[in-house]
Amino acid sequence: MLIDLLQATKSGIVSFFEWFGELGLFCGQVVRAAFGAPWEGRELVRQMDSIGSKSFPLVALAGAATGVVLSLQTRESLTRFGAKAMLPAVIVFSLIKESGPVITGLIVSGRVGAGIGAELGSMRVTEQIDAMEVSAVNPYKFLASTRVLACLLMLPLLTLAADASGIFLGWISTTLSHPMTLRLFLHNGLRDATLNDFLPPICKTAVFGLIIGFVSCFQGMRTRGGTEGVGRSATSSVVLSSLFIILADVILVRFIQVVFPS
Repeated sequence: MLIDLLQATKSGIVSFFEWFGELGLFCGQVVRAAFGAPWEGRELVRQMDSIGSKSFPLVALAGAATGVVLSLQTRESLTRFGAKAMLPAVIVFSLIKESGPVITGLIVSGRVGAGIGAELGSMRVTEQIDAMEVSAVNPYKFLASTRVLACLLMLPLLTLAADASGIFLGWISTTLSHPMTLRLFLHNGLRDATLNDFLPPICKTAVFGLIIGFVSCFQGMRTRGGTEGVGRSATSSVVLSSLFIILADVILVRFIQVVFPS
C-alpha cells in the first residue's frame, strides 16, 4: 500500500507539472498566432459582444448587490465608533480597490469560462478543430487568440460597470436611512481618492481576463472523451480560472502596494 501511495503521489506531481508545461506552450502558441496576419477582426468583435455586453447585466447586478451589502454592513460598525461620515468613502474605496475587480473576475470566470470551455470542447470532440487545421485555418488564432484578447479588453470595462452600479446602489441604500444627495455622497467618497487608487485595480482585471481566456481555451482545446469530456472541460475551466484569479489577486495586491504606494 505504501508503494502504491508513493507511486500515485509521484504520478500526481508529474501530471501537475506536465499540465503547467502544456499550458505554457499553449500560451506561447496563442501569443505567436495573435501577432501574425491575417487579423480576425470580425471574430474579435463577436467575442467582445459575447463576453462583454452579455455579461454586463450579471456583473452590474453583482456590483449593485455588493454596494448594498457594504452599506448595510459597515453603517452599524462605523456608527458604533463615531465614524458614520466615513461611510461613503468606505463603500467607494472597498468597491474600486478590491470588491469590484474580484467579483467581476469571478462572475465572468463562471459565465464566460464555462462557455468557452464547453464550446471549444464540443468543437474538439466533433473534430471541427481538426477540420479547421486541414483547411489551413489556424485554430490558435481564430478560436483562442480572439477569445483571450476579448477577455483582456472587456474585463476592465465590466469592472467599471460593477463599480458604478455598486456605488449608485450603495448611495441609495445609505440615503434611505440617512438622506444624502448623490453629489455629496460622491464628494465624501472621492474626496481623498487619487489616480493611483483607480488605475491599478482596473488594470489588475486585465490580468484576470488573460487568466480566464488562456485557461478556458486551453481546457476546451485539450478535451477528450466525448460529451462527458466536454462537461469536465467546462467545469475545470471555471474552477481553475476562479482559483488562479484568487491567487493572482493576492500577488497583484502586494505588487500594487509596492509600485503604487498610497
